[in-house]
Amino acid sequence: MRIANHAGRATLVIGDAGVERGIDLATASDGRFGPDPAPLYDLWPDLCRWAATFDTDSAETIGIDRAELGAPSPSPRQVFAIGLNYHEHAAESGFESPANLPPVFTKYVSSFSGPDTTVVIPDGGAVDWEVELVAVIGRRATNIGEDQAWGHIAGLTVGQDISERITQTRGPAPQFGLGKSYPGFSPQGPWLVTPDEVPDRDDLELGCTIDGEQMQKGRTRDLIFPVARLVAELSRNVTLYPGDVIFTGTPSGVGAGRDPKRFLAPGEHLDSWITGIGELHQTFVSDSE
Repeated sequence: MRIANHAGRATLVIGDAGVERGIDLATASDGRFGPDPAPLYDLWPDLCRWAATFDTDSAETIGIDRAELGAPSPSPRQVFAIGLNYHEHAAESGFESPANLPPVFTKYVSSFSGPDTTVVIPDGGAVDWEVELVAVIGRRATNIGEDQAWGHIAGLTVGQDISERITQTRGPAPQFGLGKSYPGFSPQGPWLVTPDEVPDRDDLELGCTIDGEQMQKGRTRDLIFPVARLVAELSRNVTLYPGDVIFTGTPSGVGAGRDPKRFLAPGEHLDSWITGIGELHQTFVSDSE
């Protein structure tokens, strides 16, 4: 199942890549689900059971305008972001690979956006890219085991943890949340894909390019803490709620890890993808424009 936040309405996505169509969930379910996408996650098990028997062939469909797509979980109670969760990224960042839970920080919901956006970057900043697999929680989780974790995940989507490195690292203590939460710095989408719909939920290719030049390319099988273990470990410290969003970490190839360092500039285009899920497209402009 694929669920989109299309023009602020929960939408079931059908069809092949590039020719997707949408089914308005509120209309199709006679008001049982939707139209607001956010409450869907509190009803996720019910939605999955309903969708398993729903006849999409006879439903009325609508065209999907990518400009109208928002983040699949637009107003989560909590947002978690994971650092240093690939060995090569930890090395390029100047750190040892984590033996225990990797660094955990937040990205604020005000930075959320859909998959195709124009992003304003601060003049004089050092704005970096980090393509990531994003997991969305579908069932409340407290102190669960790793073997239970996938059963608490609603689905997966593509995310970019865009990061302004000067703000992120300025003292006297780092400001990760602020440096990674400028408006538009958390694009996600194009939709949520349930784990059974992806080629291999534990081995997905992800990457990004700037103006066609490859910057990152990796596979989620190389996560130090795979998705299920992350969810289980987080649930031992906090309660995870339906709709919560987890950015699971980025592979190597970020701008801050290059020699010389390389950061985003106004006019550049960032394209990101995860195989079996979809793509993001960001264009950057200066805040003085």
